[in-house]
Amino acid sequence: MSNLPIFDVAGSAMNAQSVRLSTIASNLANADSVSGDPDAVFRAKQPVFSAEPVAGNPALAGVQVNQVSESTAAPIKRYEPGHPLADAQGYVYAPDIDPVAQMVDLISASRSYQANVEVFNSAKELALATLNMGR
Repeated sequence: MSNLPIFDVAGSAMNAQSVRLSTIASNLANADSVSGDPDAVFRAKQPVFSAEPVAGNPALAGVQVNQVSESTAAPIKRYEPGHPLADAQGYVYAPDIDPVAQMVDLISASRSYQANVEVFNSAKELALATLNMGR
């Protein structure tokens, strides 16, 4: 915790968006993975955020990652009898991941991270300007 809670707020937001970016990257990396067992299919992940009081001040809230939840969507069943991972009936199972929706979420997370970097940098510049006032 710093003397200027703006750094704590912006830092918590950057940390949360970093987790979000990582889960999106994982989802996109596994979007085309398949399995012969529907229970072994990759499940898309999404972080769950909540507000977290900062510096004991209820008016200030940072972001906390409560958990990373897994999708409950059923896997997509495709008939591919020639696939090496196909089950006895010739089906493979793929995760129900929409790459377009993931990319939109990626752009949103990236912009949010960038905005919080700007907040952090602006607060740093203002703090330095305040310290230099006495010179």
